[in-house]
Amino acid sequence: MAHTRIASPIIHAMPRAVRTDILQPDGRHVHLYGDYTPAPAGYQAPAMPNGVYERRWNPLRREWVLVAASRQARTFLPDRADCPLCPSSPGRSTEIPAASYEAAVFENRFPAMVPWPPAGGSCEVVVYTDEHEASFATLPVSRLELLAEVWTDRYRDLSARRGIKYAYIFENRGEQVGVTLHHPHGQIYAYPFVPPVAASELTRRSGECLQCELIADELKQRHRVLINEGGLTAYVPAYARWPYEVHVAPRAHRAALPDLSPAGRLALLVAMQRIARTYDRLFEVPMPYMMAMHQSPAEVAEQAHLHIEFYPILRERGKLKYLAGSESGAGVFINDTLAEESAERLRAVLDEPLASTADANRP
Repeated sequence: MAHTRIASPIIHAMPRAVRTDILQPDGRHVHLYGDYTPAPAGYQAPAMPNGVYERRWNPLRREWVLVAASRQARTFLPDRADCPLCPSSPGRSTEIPAASYEAAVFENRFPAMVPWPPAGGSCEVVVYTDEHEASFATLPVSRLELLAEVWTDRYRDLSARRGIKYAYIFENRGEQVGVTLHHPHGQIYAYPFVPPVAASELTRRSGECLQCELIADELKQRHRVLINEGGLTAYVPAYARWPYEVHVAPRAHRAALPDLSPAGRLALLVAMQRIARTYDRLFEVPMPYMMAMHQSPAEVAEQAHLHIEFYPILRERGKLKYLAGSESGAGVFINDTLAEESAERLRAVLDEPLASTADANRP
């Protein structure tokens, strides 16, 4: 088998979660979480292509641009039989050196950044399940629990690495967003700098946490709130840029995933899944969206407050919200809907919390 085990399964401080670390021949790491079946005999790991990886500074906007010239060759909407995120089988090797698995993380073969200079970052793919037809919205509670611990483990690991300033967890869903693989997955970018959106949010404005104030204001007004239970709040912000944009956050001030209890992390993912399911009900089609998890940078910031932002890109059935001249050229979003009306429409199709998680819905 063309890979090397660098350790026996490592038991971390995660409930019922086991991590197995595998080193691929090209130096990329794979982490299998939970139970798995070893790859079939003859497994051959795919190799990372050569490419140019740089960070280039935009002096006008005062922000970094990542150059990753090899990404033009990345796998693009393969047939189901050629999915690189499915388990490996006899005669067919994928990115995952396992014949079955519960969750997997691997260093991207077509990354936006690499660990060595002058790029100096890391890009990981988080595969939620070995079931190709699943989605985040369809994961059972046991997989949500595992995914919560996977995200937490990767956040801890990446944030602790030398030179990493910010570990950003996100998911792109749907071809309309630019997804090139349908198998349910998300990504983590470990930046060697704090990205502009996070840097702007973390700018100290007062002695109080602004996110805490925003949540308190939404709860006071009530008419944009979708979920308010188990220590968590989900709402359509008054200043939403996207039609049906939703933010999910713990009410208590928590900087990052490790600051929540395991039960609190599960409750957070259950709330996130309820929003994802609500999106799919809204127009009775799988909603294409971007999910962005905002947390503390590696150097803990007191004003950081963990929250998740969902950007669904359908503004109406069959109609996409495009980022055109004002949004892309001037940085000014134009929302075609009222946040209050969007919240009302979402509440009308919001599902009930899963009964099996009732005892876990506490941060």
